Amino acid sequence: MTDLASARDLDKKEALAAFLASYPHFEETRALDALRARDFARLDDQGHVYLDYTGGGLYADSQILRHMELLRTSVFGNPHSTNPTSLGTTDLVARCRRRVLAFFNASPDEYGVIFTANASHALKLIGESYPFEPGDQFLLTFDNHNSVNGIREFDRVHGAETTYIPVSPPDMRVDESVLDAQLDRGRPDGNNLFAYPAQSNFSGVQHPLEWIDRAQAKGWNVLLDAAAFVPTNRLDLSRCRPDYVALSFYKMFGYPTGVGAMIARWPALAKLHRPWFAGGTITVASVQADRHYLAAGEEAFEDGTLDYANIPAVDHGLDFLDSIGLEIINSRVKCLTGWLIDSLLALHHGNGRPLVHLYGPAETRGRGGTVTFNFFDRSGQVIDHELVEEKANRRQISLRTGCFCNPGAGEMALGLSKSELVSCFTSAEGEMTYEDFRHCIDGKSTGAVRVSVGVVSNFDDVWAFVRFARDLVED
Repeated sequence: MTDLASARDLDKKEALAAFLASYPHFEETRALDALRARDFARLDDQGHVYLDYTGGGLYADSQILRHMELLRTSVFGNPHSTNPTSLGTTDLVARCRRRVLAFFNASPDEYGVIFTANASHALKLIGESYPFEPGDQFLLTFDNHNSVNGIREFDRVHGAETTYIPVSPPDMRVDESVLDAQLDRGRPDGNNLFAYPAQSNFSGVQHPLEWIDRAQAKGWNVLLDAAAFVPTNRLDLSRCRPDYVALSFYKMFGYPTGVGAMIARWPALAKLHRPWFAGGTITVASVQADRHYLAAGEEAFEDGTLDYANIPAVDHGLDFLDSIGLEIINSRVKCLTGWLIDSLLALHHGNGRPLVHLYGPAETRGRGGTVTFNFFDRSGQVIDHELVEEKANRRQISLRTGCFCNPGAGEMALGLSKSELVSCFTSAEGEMTYEDFRHCIDGKSTGAVRVSVGVVSNFDDVWAFVRFARDLVED
């Protein structure tokens, strides 16, 4: 071992000791280290530092082997029939629906599960089917994924009004007095839809689930984007009861990547009206009579043939999470996130300027394991996030850069004003690429660096990233 390697190893040991002293609950999560060695050995065997759990979860070897055995020993038929293989598939899909409800502690008397391609597909189903009319309201926070923002295109076609509630830097939270004022504007006896993320995919902020009851008491349907929240947090639908929940299963446990869900309360589901029909969504359709009848309940929203070969893998993934316990995952994520934020904010250039500007809470209360920031040089100029990603790639560090499909949070965090954004879009002649946008916002960053921890993250992962960040410090 070289002297430099020895020094780094010693430094790491000291850092680990300080970490354990500051976050003693980490010791209670050691079972996850054994899980990593057993079910995720490919991470360390291939030298990966995986810090993009908000982008996608990782699957365990045992999940894949269990699903492979099911496929190898079964004969699955298209469920749109009543032959033996089709009936077997139908039973498996029904069992998986029940498993999803049980995992989220949702009563089948209150909720149904619609399988979709992903969370974005679930959100599109809600947007195209919600019965917006002139004078109705669509309320959402600046902090939302583009798949939620896109619902505004549906409500505008029907004459409804879109209203955004801002988030405020540096913590990127909502002023609840502003939220209450907007909720009071809901049209009595109208169709009012309020949408927000349980956890921001930009800043990691966890917006209060208590907003659900507050909004519903004022006549709003509530759409909860749970995609970034449920991989490391318990969503108990017996305690908070949003009308619609959107999620992607690959965010939770890596595989399958083509299955998501809309979990909807039955009265809220009955309120939706599909603007078209497809195979699988109807009971009867006629060309000559020019009529059709939609299927009842969940099937009316499951266009075409379900991904029936992969849906049983959802069952396996939920069993996998239950075998670990979301509570132990949540505890580990909090410990690693807290130390990562502390360590990054402690880094300063030789002239005293901070290396990192954090976008989101600097504490673990009310936040998840998503940490977003930019690096700045000793003169106070932002270091291009694309350059940061290039440097990280060379060290086998997987992170994410850009605006993460969340432009509202990004605009607020990066200080981009409405006037300059409107000017950019006005100057575009028919189209605009991301590079065009970067050049238009002269002198300001159009994105950030995001790292996120998850189920089998360990101290070595966050240590490797902090060591990477330290190499950006200038004397």
